[in-house]
Amino acid sequence: MIPTLLPTYARAPLSFVKGEGSWLIEADGRRFLDLGAGIAVNALGHAHPALVAALTEQAGALWHTSNLYQIPKQQELADKLTAHSFADTVFFTNSGTEACELAVKMARKYWYEKDQPEKTDIIAFTGSFHGRSSAGIAAAGSEKMTKGFGPLLPGFVHLEFGDHEALTEAITETTAAILLEPVQGEGGIRPVPDQCLKGLRDLCDEKGILLILDEVQCGVGRTGKLFAHEWSGITPDIMMVAKGIGGGFPLGAVLATEDAASGMTLGTHGSTYGGNPLGCAVGAEVMDHVTDPAFLDSVNRKAGLLRQKLEGLVATHPDVFESVRGSGLMLGLKCKAANVDVVQAGYDQLVLTVPAADNVIRLLPPLTIEDDEIAQAIDRLDAAAVALSAA
Repeated sequence: MIPTLLPTYARAPLSFVKGEGSWLIEADGRRFLDLGAGIAVNALGHAHPALVAALTEQAGALWHTSNLYQIPKQQELADKLTAHSFADTVFFTNSGTEACELAVKMARKYWYEKDQPEKTDIIAFTGSFHGRSSAGIAAAGSEKMTKGFGPLLPGFVHLEFGDHEALTEAITETTAAILLEPVQGEGGIRPVPDQCLKGLRDLCDEKGILLILDEVQCGVGRTGKLFAHEWSGITPDIMMVAKGIGGGFPLGAVLATEDAASGMTLGTHGSTYGGNPLGCAVGAEVMDHVTDPAFLDSVNRKAGLLRQKLEGLVATHPDVFESVRGSGLMLGLKCKAANVDVVQAGYDQLVLTVPAADNVIRLLPPLTIEDDEIAQAIDRLDAAAVALSAA
């Protein structure tokens, strides 16, 4: 008999009932150090007092009106996002998946309005993840994501990650845009080098096509800047954001330049829940924290500390771990042991990590993690590695 919850997740036998900062508390009282943060969602940790206050105040006033009316908190958050980014305009969604759908629509509508309707192809890369919608799985293109869900949305060209020559050759008169994550998350914490992002921007400018960045997982302070592409000094035309922007509340957005968004006129897109007062109240509070230079300085300092300690962990357990990769507090441990076994061994040591492709475990702690919690994380991962070695 099928469970009442559709069985699409292999859920761990853990039921968390409370969160405090970097900690999750199981129903039986055990305290787990959370290095997953809801897959890079809880940017300010669990139950952050400022987010609780923002949500509670808004919940006591107004939950929902729909986008038939002005939503002051939505305008406030849009103003903050545009003030701190390349973007001129923002559309709010409920998730990164919905943001992907709009980014694809926006890019194609852009060329349609410029009397070049043949420009519909979007170049994407192996190892990518852009959500589970029809556009998202078609963009990723992997068998794991697409098998059994045909016919797929057409118009996506898939290239090997890092193949510069193939990229140049793949651009044709039907190419509308290039879509990629500055740091692949699900794909195994694979950063795109700064010089490659610069080259990509130059290539898009040279060929007259749009650059779409997916910063759903790597954005909102995760790499030590508000958005990961800032390290390279480039800007995209369209960008997808979600996860950390809501600090745990479902919220996403598409950011765009005025030019790139020029085709999205009255009635071309919509959302009933997107940009609701609750989500935007929390998002505005998150932005106040993650745009503070002192906050980003602390993320970079803690990222350096964590990476240094992880390098030591790899050196201590060469039979379990192979290398450290990533950027900021978006780090991956490439494993020699099966990554799912490492995750399980972590459960036994009351530490939570997230598996990814290429036999990697992801370390995506709250950006507010403390130094002593980083030390505890290493101790628990060390104990997990010892147990795996002894097994």
